[in-house]
Amino acid sequence: MSHNSFGHLFRFTTWGESHGPALGAVVDGCPPGLEINESWVQSFLDKRKPGQSKFTTQRREPDAVKILSGVFEGKTTGTPISMMIENTDQRSKDYSDIAKRYRPGHADFTYDAKYGIRDYRGGGRSSARETAARVAAGAVARKVIDGVNVRAALVQIGPHRVDRDRWDWDAVNDNPFFCPDPVMAKRWEDYLNGIRRAGSSVGAVIEVVAENVPEGWGAPIYGKLDQDIASAFMSINAVKGVEIGNGFEAAAITGEENADEIRMGADGPEFLSNKAGGVLGGISSGQPVVARFAVKPTSSILTPRRSITSDGEEVDVMTKGRHDPCVGIRAVPIGEAMMACVLADHMLRHRGQVG
Repeated sequence: MSHNSFGHLFRFTTWGESHGPALGAVVDGCPPGLEINESWVQSFLDKRKPGQSKFTTQRREPDAVKILSGVFEGKTTGTPISMMIENTDQRSKDYSDIAKRYRPGHADFTYDAKYGIRDYRGGGRSSARETAARVAAGAVARKVIDGVNVRAALVQIGPHRVDRDRWDWDAVNDNPFFCPDPVMAKRWEDYLNGIRRAGSSVGAVIEVVAENVPEGWGAPIYGKLDQDIASAFMSINAVKGVEIGNGFEAAAITGEENADEIRMGADGPEFLSNKAGGVLGGISSGQPVVARFAVKPTSSILTPRRSITSDGEEVDVMTKGRHDPCVGIRAVPIGEAMMACVLADHMLRHRGQVG
């Protein structure tokens, strides 16, 4: 099994490498008759593409998408939707020095150990470049879950967290960090300038919120909605942790504090809080679905780190090339895409089981 596909009824397969001629996605299971075009998909890819600020990699890729199949006269046909994004700004020579050297913290060693061969140019298949294809698949998924609003924000860079009392969704697209706190966005700018000039990197936390998710999506035991969200987020490059709702905070509070109490409202049951993150027993409760994931600092840094070569020689490795001082910034639209894909899959699974 190659493990390049995600989902059950709404399923996508990504293909391509960081420095290959192109990459893309094939989306299968999309219902027919949904209006979609390249401009729609492109609007989401433009949020993720590199080189948009000094705080992301300076690789210049237009990430222009081409829809090759599955759409006719502006509508989905119910057949596989194939999308392609050409690579146009590769600098493979930047990676010649690490052709036999394993970069600490990267997948170089493990890919070599598993396959006996690796594409060292930008990490090949292990590169975050692959996630452009996921964003394209997520754009299709949003059409499937029309009416559900999926959005994300960067809530922490390094030790610096946003102030939730200043949370403003309108501010998210007004700064280079997708930050909902305008004050913290200014502080992050100074902080990341120092990280970038030092040739170092730092981690981040992204919060993804899906609103208007109906009750009932998800299934018990091995088909839980939050289980699949966690799997989706953990599949993103550099992600090392996921939490749903209040997550690890739940371990530090009492049952009285953690329980989301319910009362009857004018339109039905109303929850008085949402510590569960909109999922109970693996099934959506009708509240906003809230999840967060932590992204590690990229290991592509200018400070030499100790490692070995594929021949067993001990060496120091300093990674050249164009890299993000904080990969978490461009992970925001990727998190949105993966949430949308999970919800689209569970919507179709719910409809298939209970009508």
